[in-house]
Amino acid sequence: MKHLRIGVVGCGNIAMTYMRNAALFPGVQLAACADIAPEQAALRGREYGIPAMSVDQLIGSGDIDLVLNLTIPAAHFDVSMAALDAGKHVFTEKPLAVTAAEGRRLVEAARAKDLALGSAPDTFLGAAGRLARRLMDEGAIGKPVAGTAFMMGRGMEHWHPNPQFYYQPGAGPVLDMGPYYITMLVNLLGPVRRVRAVATSGQAERLITAAGPFQGTSFPVGTPTTVMALLEFEAGTVVTLVMSWDVFAHGNHPIELHGTKGSLRLPDPDTFGGTVAISEGGAPWQEHATGELLHGRINWPFAAPDRANYRMLGVADLAASLASGRKPRASGELALHVLDIMESILTAGLEDRTIEIAHAGDIRPAALGEAEAASLQGLLAPA
Repeated sequence: MKHLRIGVVGCGNIAMTYMRNAALFPGVQLAACADIAPEQAALRGREYGIPAMSVDQLIGSGDIDLVLNLTIPAAHFDVSMAALDAGKHVFTEKPLAVTAAEGRRLVEAARAKDLALGSAPDTFLGAAGRLARRLMDEGAIGKPVAGTAFMMGRGMEHWHPNPQFYYQPGAGPVLDMGPYYITMLVNLLGPVRRVRAVATSGQAERLITAAGPFQGTSFPVGTPTTVMALLEFEAGTVVTLVMSWDVFAHGNHPIELHGTKGSLRLPDPDTFGGTVAISEGGAPWQEHATGELLHGRINWPFAAPDRANYRMLGVADLAASLASGRKPRASGELALHVLDIMESILTAGLEDRTIEIAHAGDIRPAALGEAEAASLQGLLAPA
């Protein structure tokens, strides 16, 4: 397999995960890095033995095939569009852009230029996501009828030194964490047809208790911190989605799907592994741990691993898709559909109305089989 030469733009904390994991996948090769803070790019360059450049130099370099956009969400559109304009393939951190209109422009530009566009999250390609997809495709729960998805916690101000931006327009629990849950649901159930929602905020202000320069100070909340949505999928399944940063503790599972033959339970979709459980016909739950499976083994954080984190898997799949001519699984079209859903959820909650979701083409990604997953890591020859 030919190496896809990767230029990383944005050298913050998330870049460490991607850049370390690049060594796992023979189809990709780190070639350069850049950041608006030159010292940050220089640090990552030294760590991984690659040249550090300015953002403009990297995007214009003839030695770069794909720009890996790991900037903050507000910069996603500008960096990705500049890379596409320079003839580079793009894979961006989530969300694809901060608005569906911007995301649509990126998808259209990539299509017009015959370039690949991919986006996180790629967690659905991990061991737990692959197992859940196989069970669904095999009809293990029959026709899916209903489901629930819960992401609930207390937010960031107790651990993040400057959490203010999480609580402003363009962020909040839906746009920050929604991509993981909604992408997994679309992977399992197909596209969403329409959404309804209610939205509220538990507090008008938040107190920062995390150590740092803002400890003990308060800031105003500018976006809903609790959103409850009803997603109706084209296949007829209805799923209740609850996303909140107003919850101290709860006992709900991240995702459960219920069908005419049984029920399926998934772990946190912000990880690549975890335990998948199935109840067939009301029988006791049968748990299937994925810790010994490819892309399910605990490996992160490096110093004291407690979860499976294989970010870069989606980039490796995109590299393989260029060689085979197929569509990447963590595609721009999938990310745009998820962004459209999230934007519609927030609008529906604010305006108290149902919103129809339009999309074009085949949104649901092709299943990633175990042999192909192994080939992405160079453990088996591609089928």
